[in-house]
Amino acid sequence: MHITARCHPALRPLLPDPKPAGQAMPDWLRDMPSEVASDLLGDVPLRTLKHCAPMIDALRQGVLIFLPTDVTVADGRLSWDWEPPALPDTAITRAPVGLHLPDQARGAPIGAAPDQLVLKFINFWTLQTAPGWSLMVHHPVGYPDLPFTTLSGVVDCDLFSDGYVHFPALLRAGWEGVIPRGTPVAQITPVQRQTDLTVAEMTPDEIAANTARQEALQSEPGHYRKHHRR
Repeated sequence: MHITARCHPALRPLLPDPKPAGQAMPDWLRDMPSEVASDLLGDVPLRTLKHCAPMIDALRQGVLIFLPTDVTVADGRLSWDWEPPALPDTAITRAPVGLHLPDQARGAPIGAAPDQLVLKFINFWTLQTAPGWSLMVHHPVGYPDLPFTTLSGVVDCDLFSDGYVHFPALLRAGWEGVIPRGTPVAQITPVQRQTDLTVAEMTPDEIAANTARQEALQSEPGHYRKHHRR
């Protein structure tokens, strides 16, 4: 699925380009070992998550959007040293991040304390998809150590291709420091709007096929990756 990201020409030199998520994989995946000795199994070598194709493919899905400048959080305030040009021909704030009132999250089970900052990362890119495709916005997969959690949402960017989609996020309670330029603030994954579901019992042939598949997975390391992954 093709996504087109556009920004105002005057902002292009200032903004980190969005990237396919597969081009910005987290450092921990590169650094982690491929095998470890299991303490529970008497030092038997075990393959790590580095071999888990479904997890890696989740990291690679869609596109990442990045923070355009350092943002400092101190004493309950946000600050930055960034002066983009005024854009009289378009309506968008010059601030890289805004705030939602905590009251706006009242009643939602997202863990927001009354004095906790609910951020709104400003996105300076319009996003366009093909007809029938929406974008699911969510926290960057594989980045649980960020000091914020981006909240999930779905936007019909085939119809809303001329507007800006911003990213609400819950700042970790009590956290202070600098969120550096280039931090991924959202991952956007294309999704088709229509979902159909069939619930059924397996037929005897399907049970046999399922058993054969499970046996293949047990007997051949990397079976899914070798035979069923694109």
